[in-house]
Amino acid sequence: MPTLDDDHTGTRIKEQRKLARLTQRELADRIPYSYSWLTQVECGARPASVDFLAAVARALRIDVTVLTGQPYVPQLQEDRLAELIRPIRESLDLYDLGDDPEVIARPGVELVAAADELCAHVRATHLHTAAVALPDVVTELTVSCWRTPTTELWRALASAYRTAHDVTVKLGYVDLASVALDRMGWASERASDPCLAAMRQYFRSLVYFREGEYTIGLRLVRSGHSVLDPADQSRKALTVAGQLHLGGSVLAARAEYGGTAAAHIASAREYAGRAGDASRVHWLNFSPTNVDLHEMSVAMEMRQYDEALRQAKAIKLPASIATSRRAHYLIDRARLEMELGRPEASLKSLWAARRAAPEQTRYHPGARETVRGLVHLSRRTPESLGSMAAWVGM
Repeated sequence: MPTLDDDHTGTRIKEQRKLARLTQRELADRIPYSYSWLTQVECGARPASVDFLAAVARALRIDVTVLTGQPYVPQLQEDRLAELIRPIRESLDLYDLGDDPEVIARPGVELVAAADELCAHVRATHLHTAAVALPDVVTELTVSCWRTPTTELWRALASAYRTAHDVTVKLGYVDLASVALDRMGWASERASDPCLAAMRQYFRSLVYFREGEYTIGLRLVRSGHSVLDPADQSRKALTVAGQLHLGGSVLAARAEYGGTAAAHIASAREYAGRAGDASRVHWLNFSPTNVDLHEMSVAMEMRQYDEALRQAKAIKLPASIATSRRAHYLIDRARLEMELGRPEASLKSLWAARRAAPEQTRYHPGARETVRGLVHLSRRTPESLGSMAAWVGM
């Protein structure tokens, strides 16, 4: 049976609490969780959910990755992903140096296609493939934009920066992900594309979602809507507006604004009814199914676990849904099943997520904490759980 090492999430919470000179009782008074809940997490008897971690990080005024231990360097090194971060960082850093005559860039049409292909790799959870190709695409697009700036090239560069955000945030490098969003804003301004600017606000809102700053996140969602032209009823504009509502729904749910969350879901459903399956529009995965998935997430974030699991069982994922979204659903479902005391079903969902998207599942904090919770629930740990625990690095 795997045992929990001393460097687990609860231990890190305890260390940071002591550095803040707070007792357990004092910290519990600052978060929407009980003293008993906090003590169980600190001693490792209860997994730390993502919403719990966000609340603690906010109360202690620290980055949530300090508590999760991200990035998970041993696993990144094992998967040969850690070595890919420096080239990505360098490609993001050289954005303002102008043309580089030593760079031989592919023709613009090929670079636009390459930027689109990067998005496709991320949706398919081919993180290693995307991370390998990303620096060259960013570098070539950057110099091409300086040499022969066109709206199409600036859009492609903004898209490549968005991929840099997606890859780095999934691997736990949230500081680098924020830099990528700044660069996305820089390129979006030059592309004069309100949809890209609104998308950036959506991704920024998710940064504050992870950090527990839900009010700021909701402000960013409103800002994203304000960037869009109300007269633009194109499928692209409807998709971006709908995705902003989906982001607003989970932010409101975490903030315990049930009415606001429901209103965002209703608006997103209305946009999805008009746009249809727009999952390939800016690769946002926006569709009626994604609205259903977010409605489930709203119930989960408000700790209505029975209702969330009922919704999860009712959702039929189409074969065409992005692998990244399928894996996210399975990880959420595993958490729900664990919270409701169904360890066998939870482990089954985790294995399904691993088979669908191994890289995404291995580096997902929610998946790791669910594994930790299942270890505690099991009197005799089955071999399949022990294997899963070893794989995520426990």
